[in-house]
Amino acid sequence: MLQYFCYGFYFEVILRCPISFFMWFMVLWSVFIFVLMAIGGYFMFRKFLKKMPKEDGKSILDWQEHFIEQTKQLWEVEEKAFLEELVEPVPSLFRDVARDKIKGKIGELALEEKASVITKDLIIKGYCLATPKRDHKFLIKKLTEKNIDSSAYRQYLQV
Repeated sequence: MLQYFCYGFYFEVILRCPISFFMWFMVLWSVFIFVLMAIGGYFMFRKFLKKMPKEDGKSILDWQEHFIEQTKQLWEVEEKAFLEELVEPVPSLFRDVARDKIKGKIGELALEEKASVITKDLIIKGYCLATPKRDHKFLIKKLTEKNIDSSAYRQYLQV
């Protein structure tokens, strides 16, 4: 076995390898934990910003809840089922958040148009306005399956 002198002590080369391995393991583990904490903090900060009140005293989430509550009685069973079909590809962990965001936008549109009932037309418009454009391809596919003409919604779709 080889020996070397370091800081007044003799170490054998065999002892150096496990210490080096453990040191690198701890460094990589620390970087991994830091990255996970940064990702989690980013999403928590986004949620925090949505809860911050705007000039009118209400936050984005407060307005969303307001629109959902104001239009709760306008929803019929068939329209609720259609909305469930549209949020089906969203992972179950995020499905409630996506559904509420879309429902809030649909409610906003329904109140603007003074609708007496939520229709598929309002659901499609609200879905287009509330979701990112990468989801619009799925919407067009779903509308084609349901034999609904998507040309009426081209102004809302960003394909």
